Amino acid sequence: MSALKRFENQQFINIETFRKNGQGVKTPVWFAREGDLLYVWTGASSGKIKRIRLNPDVKIAPAKADGTPLGEWAPAKASSDDSPEALRHIVKLMRKKYGFSFTIFQLMGMIRRDKHTSLRIQVTG
Repeated sequence: MSALKRFENQQFINIETFRKNGQGVKTPVWFAREGDLLYVWTGASSGKIKRIRLNPDVKIAPAKADGTPLGEWAPAKASSDDSPEALRHIVKLMRKKYGFSFTIFQLMGMIRRDKHTSLRIQVTG
């Protein structure tokens, strides 16, 4: 069975990133799957991105919108990419999965002049 099977037909994942002191911070997010990777579109200056730049080791679990896990946690590695190509790619994936809801979410970010990044997650266990 694929390590990503548990994420099929899910709308959210909960991603746990880690502070310098090792304390975990859990955040529910929308995601899209492509092949063996999961992608997240998020604010470039968000706490989770800052923590991932310091420590790419994360844990992920399928989740409800409020972050309640719907399955086991899986160890993973995460990296961010805010290149124009990566941003175009993640927007395409998110629009395909979430449709008009993602477009509204994206427009709200544009109004706030948020900078975004593509978060790439690979399950390691």
